Amino acid sequence: MKQAGFLSLALSLLCAASALALERHEFSRPQMGMRFQITLYAADEKTAEEAASAAFRRIKEINAIMSDYEPESELSRLARTSGSGQAVALSEPLWFVLSRAQEFSRRSGGAFDVTVGPCVWLWRKARREHRLPDLAALAAARKAVGYKNIQLDPKRRTAKLLVPNMRLDLGAIAKGYAVGEAVAVLRERGIVRALVVGGGNMAAGDPPPGKPGWRIALPLPYSPAAEREPARHVLLSNASLSTSGDFFQFIEISGRRYSHVVNPRTGIGLTSHCQVTVIARDGITADGLSTCVSVMGPKAGLKLVKSTPGAEVFITQKPGEKVETFESPGFAKFYEKP
Repeated sequence: MKQAGFLSLALSLLCAASALALERHEFSRPQMGMRFQITLYAADEKTAEEAASAAFRRIKEINAIMSDYEPESELSRLARTSGSGQAVALSEPLWFVLSRAQEFSRRSGGAFDVTVGPCVWLWRKARREHRLPDLAALAAARKAVGYKNIQLDPKRRTAKLLVPNMRLDLGAIAKGYAVGEAVAVLRERGIVRALVVGGGNMAAGDPPPGKPGWRIALPLPYSPAAEREPARHVLLSNASLSTSGDFFQFIEISGRRYSHVVNPRTGIGLTSHCQVTVIARDGITADGLSTCVSVMGPKAGLKLVKSTPGAEVFITQKPGEKVETFESPGFAKFYEKP
């Protein structure tokens, strides 16, 4: 027994020494319309570079499938069949993401809806021109919005878009999927200590050597502390985090602030002045839930998150001059201990 204990201790010390010998490497490339960053620990620079390149290639492949900007992406080609009655066979990645998107739509009562694309495009134009979308154009766009207008056939793995002029926007779910896939690629290549960040989405593998987790800032955007060192940090390990809200992306017209997040039920950019951070087991869950909660609001959003295994949420909103925060019961376990 004593010998077994000694061997176990020796093995643990050997593993710890091996982890501490790893070198930190950082990589950054523009992907999916933003900059993705990969931080990883590897034995040498060559191993790190090859693994990071493979992860970036995977992100690029996902963008080629799911971009609503690229006219020849699989998603864009699917949109061009809307209203035709044609059922289109989907690749495994697009099938998986659309299936998860429909799950979020059902669970949120339509607060999450990837068919909101026609309205999103009008709001993108509004941001460029700094004026509200034309109301008649917005009303016409809303006729093509509704998650029930997507018909998925799990046996044939096909999708049929039931009404004309539909445009799918996976911006609220695809980046979360992409960071998770990038971490999976790194793990396949033996890189287990890694963090992949794309905009407000991140996925973490094992923590850095000698650390309990990846230290992530949790800013309080509507408080004076936002101008100084963030008041809180969370520690992320083998989990994903996603933040949605109007802190960075918004348009202000006639004194009113409209978020880049569009409410599918109204076609209008959110005006609730909120920021939602979700921690979940995988990137697609964190990304999808953060958008759901942004649209649904704290009360209904907290209920949705509580019904999702492994998910927790932190919400900040500013109705008028008052700053309010809400969090699910288990979110505190991620806070860095003082």
